[in-house]
Amino acid sequence: MKALTRWNPFREMEELERRMSALLNWRPFGRQTMTLVEDEDITVPEWSPLVDIVEDEKEYLIKVELPEVQKDDVRVTVEGGTLTISGERKAEKEQKGRRFHRIERYYGRFERSFAIPDDAEADNVKAEFKDGVLRVHLPKSEKARPKQIEVQVA
Repeated sequence: MKALTRWNPFREMEELERRMSALLNWRPFGRQTMTLVEDEDITVPEWSPLVDIVEDEKEYLIKVELPEVQKDDVRVTVEGGTLTISGERKAEKEQKGRRFHRIERYYGRFERSFAIPDDAEADNVKAEFKDGVLRVHLPKSEKARPKQIEVQVA
């Protein structure tokens, strides 16, 4: 007699991924791995900086983690209702007498794009970069901000 089991529509895909990974040391739906030292995998994530988006009554604030990225290597653009943050984290150059035993952080170009809300003033975007964090300020239009209405006594 067979036991009842819950059907998982992704079980076949997960099994296929597991077999491909074992066969080719390849992760089609996740992180890529590279073997630099025998019997040791190094995981290299896709390069997409982490972002927090915060809203208050005056503005939207986008905070982007960009450790070891230089200010001159970051670009913020607004075009066609889209805010795009792009740039590059450059790899360390090899120096005589130094060997890398492990390289897990990703270097290279990145790009993140966000739709600009209708109540934001795209022409007044400001950006500042400090301590490895990019802060992009997107002010709300005056008419979109909440207004306090005084209640009159009749």
